[in-house]
Amino acid sequence: MGGRRRAVSFFICLVLAAVMAETVWAAKTLTVGVRDDIMHFGYLNPNTGKYYGLEIDLAEKLADKLGYDTVEFVTVDPDNRKDMLLTGQVDCLIAAYSVSETRLQNFDFSPAYYTDYSSIMVEKSSLFTSITDLVGKRIGVLKGVNTAPKLVQKMIEMGLMTEDDAKGTILVDMDSYGEVSKALEEGMVDVACMDGCIARAYMEDDREILEDKIGEETYAVATQKDSELSAPMAAAVQELLDDGTVEALIEKWN
Repeated sequence: MGGRRRAVSFFICLVLAAVMAETVWAAKTLTVGVRDDIMHFGYLNPNTGKYYGLEIDLAEKLADKLGYDTVEFVTVDPDNRKDMLLTGQVDCLIAAYSVSETRLQNFDFSPAYYTDYSSIMVEKSSLFTSITDLVGKRIGVLKGVNTAPKLVQKMIEMGLMTEDDAKGTILVDMDSYGEVSKALEEGMVDVACMDGCIARAYMEDDREILEDKIGEETYAVATQKDSELSAPMAAAVQELLDDGTVEALIEKWN
């Protein structure tokens, strides 16, 4: 009878140990929301099923510095990334997510690891030379990002439209950068507007990027407001900035 009790107790201990081990392992996994459609930043190779890019490498460097054993990448997009972080489906966002006043109300951000400007990409055959040529045109933009409002503000400041009269200019929201690029190629839109690093990823011989720059974009790691991860993440990003790691990653992927 005593032997049976010892066996049961031993079995219970094994089960508890397994549960505890699983919990510890899960706690050492950093779940990162990333993009899967931005070449050189966050791109999911459909053939290998692996993510590649600057932000993927950065996530792995940060996880290592923070003491995590593994990194789990979860694809996010402009429509769902806010909710996925708010609800804890991801621990952080490293997803070409720029800092803005409204986003600072909901999330904590690390120091910026990349600075860029929104750019205007056109087909060379269009003969467009500046932002003034956009009046009355169809402009392809990604839905849910800062590019569209900043472009509108820029055109208002230049007197190319007003808040009440867009002068025939139409912003066409699309679900992915690939879709924006295809629409430009097929003539569904006259121009495409996106962050410069993204525009360069979709450049082709018959395209060019106009010299006009639209609004500064600073990419940073977003974490839940006042979370335990916020301060360590910010410190880790700063360390990678200070020791040249971020600069080396940018050079690698540019």
